[in-house]
Amino acid sequence: MGKFGFSFSWKRALGITSAKQKFARSTGIPTSKSGVEQKLGKLILKALFSKK
Repeated sequence: MGKFGFSFSWKRALGITSAKQKFARSTGIPTSKSGVEQKLGKLILKALFSKK
């Protein structure tokens, strides 16, 4: 049986998670794999279907 209401993350404890979030918000560059894929997909679709 697992422990309820308790979880530990060493990345959160060291402040890595917070630093990544601040970087992503300030630059607009996502730090997760899915975020990068979504951003690239939007850029490609916008380039293909935008009217000039």
